[in-house]
Amino acid sequence: MPAMSDSDSTPPDPATADAAAPEPLAGQPVVRVEREGVEYVLLGTAHVSRASVEAVKAMLRDEHFDAVAVELCDSRARAMRDPDAFKRMDLFQVIRQGKTGMVAASLVLSSFQKRLAAQFGIEPGAEMRTAMDGAAERGLPLWLVDREVGITFKRCWRGLGFGGRMRLLLGLVGSMFEREDISEDDIEKLKQGDLMEGAFAEFASESRPLYQGLIRERDGYMAARLRQESLGVAPGSRVLVVIGAGHQPGLAGDLREQTEPPAQLCEQLDAIPPAARWPKWLAGAIVVAIFAAIGWAFYRSPSMGIAAVRSWVLYTGCFAALGALVSGGHPLSIIAAFIAAPLKPFRPGIPAGAVSALTEAWVRRPRVGDFETLRDDLGHLGGWWRNRVARTLMIFMLTNIGTIAGEYLAGYHIFTTLF
Repeated sequence: MPAMSDSDSTPPDPATADAAAPEPLAGQPVVRVEREGVEYVLLGTAHVSRASVEAVKAMLRDEHFDAVAVELCDSRARAMRDPDAFKRMDLFQVIRQGKTGMVAASLVLSSFQKRLAAQFGIEPGAEMRTAMDGAAERGLPLWLVDREVGITFKRCWRGLGFGGRMRLLLGLVGSMFEREDISEDDIEKLKQGDLMEGAFAEFASESRPLYQGLIRERDGYMAARLRQESLGVAPGSRVLVVIGAGHQPGLAGDLREQTEPPAQLCEQLDAIPPAARWPKWLAGAIVVAIFAAIGWAFYRSPSMGIAAVRSWVLYTGCFAALGALVSGGHPLSIIAAFIAAPLKPFRPGIPAGAVSALTEAWVRRPRVGDFETLRDDLGHLGGWWRNRVARTLMIFMLTNIGTIAGEYLAGYHIFTTLF
């Protein structure tokens, strides 16, 4: 056996090893803000990042805190604690309560985030879960300071015009089927404050209402919630605030500059603006005009009136049924769409898509496996037809689109025939 050299037998110097090890907080965006005797330590993170998880652990290990705040609302925190909760979703109630669009958007965003997580081998929001677990282990109060995600979606949607809504929908759809990998270095670069602010400035120039609802309003809301929670802590307390890096500059500024009472500010930012009335008035006026034309046709001759009614039924029914057919609906769901669409003016508030989707969910009840594979199936075009939950959501949306298209085409045909 060869003799062991001195260098081989000398144990490594712990100090040297520690110096060579990467520092978890090196390069991580940390901002400290003091207000009214409370120090807020804002740790900016990327929501799919190993480095962010290690930074949260290091911060909790190396510094003393009296509370931990996270960029989560109650519903998102519950979903994170119980990731399988969506499997218990009552699809019938979702359709009846008119929440289909919101659920579909949430699932699309979740699918996109899961794709990134699968690429990097880390669960979405792992740094938030680490912060929550760390607070529980140390017996620290946990503050959920973000605005409810449903309110944020509604405020953003109400703030967008037709063109903005279409761009948002196309962006969501495109994000599902995008297959180009994003480098982890690119995600880590998003933590640099100047690059992040520059990216948001570009984002704002493209869609100011989206930027306002998704970023700036939530910055102000979280600042107000932190001030509100801090009313019950002793002077000199320190709070660790784990937030997405994009919110860090705005939140820090709002913490320093807000003057309104926090409860009043939260109430204002929780209010949902009323929907614009003119689209409903316009749609209603068009339907009234069509039915007036049908009445005029009957006045001119019964045969013309019957022809006008037939046009209304065939155009609205066939296009709604086409939407259900393209979605892969059951024959009964297609028939339900055909029957429900022409009757839409006589049952306001109950769209044909809801009737067809409820029929689909009744005939082809979603299985446990459909909920288990839902997020994965949403990322593949064929998955929308294969998964019963996704297919039902698609039937709801495409049947409604077909109904609207049929109404306008029926009106055009009736008016050109009469005049």
